[in-house]
Amino acid sequence: MSVHNEDQRRVTTHRLLEMKKRGEKISMLTAYDFTMGTIVDKAGVDIILVGDSASNVMCGNLTTLPITLDQMIFLAKSVVRGVTRALVVIDMPFGSYQGNSKEALASAIRIMKETHGDCLKVEGGEEILESVKRILTAGIPIMGHLGLMPQSINKYGSYTVRAQENAEAEKLIRDAHLLEEAGCFALVLEKIPAKLAQRVAKELTIPVIGIGAGGGVDGQVLVLHDMIGLTQDFSPRFLRRYVNLQSIMNEAIEHYVSDVKSGDFPNEQEQY
Repeated sequence: MSVHNEDQRRVTTHRLLEMKKRGEKISMLTAYDFTMGTIVDKAGVDIILVGDSASNVMCGNLTTLPITLDQMIFLAKSVVRGVTRALVVIDMPFGSYQGNSKEALASAIRIMKETHGDCLKVEGGEEILESVKRILTAGIPIMGHLGLMPQSINKYGSYTVRAQENAEAEKLIRDAHLLEEAGCFALVLEKIPAKLAQRVAKELTIPVIGIGAGGGVDGQVLVLHDMIGLTQDFSPRFLRRYVNLQSIMNEAIEHYVSDVKSGDFPNEQEQY
């Protein structure tokens, strides 16, 4: 019988709960391939999300809806191979868990078995509670996601801030408690008023990660490609770009093209 080595994945769902209890903020970023997963992990990020945002930044789709279960599994397998410290969370794509809890469990088991990831993330509250509970019965940890839910963008019709009205805010609070009571280990809140997000974080015992939800939550998540400036056409208020890699890469590639055209590359030292 094989023995699990706890040091292989030092950030666990339990340790995230300990971080919340002692007031240590949790860092979370996306990654979609082996190279980026390795870089993000070595930089010390606590949670790596293999997000269905890959549909946008990797596949060029306008929404997250087109990405498939097979594609998410392929990406997640690549990321997991490069990670030794962070907790790897994998988004369940649109259509893999809504409306049919048996199909949700089958999708979840397939993701976990084929990717070797640590846990899954789903969008929604009361509407998907049956699927959440069924997946949890298999011992698969789940991170919830409320507020702006990109998989429901066709219902919203825009990417504006959610839960600004009392009715939607109260539903969000109720859904947050339902997800915690069901057994979710953490929750993402996207693009909601900061005061509401802070209230949810205070009321829940599980970690609450924000994106466009202010600083009163337990941690923050951004899409890596946005944060490092590989994308430039997406500039919401909550996004802080730490570097403009698109500009740096453009300059390097233009230099390479020029060197090839002029015959400068390769030189005598760069050939056999």
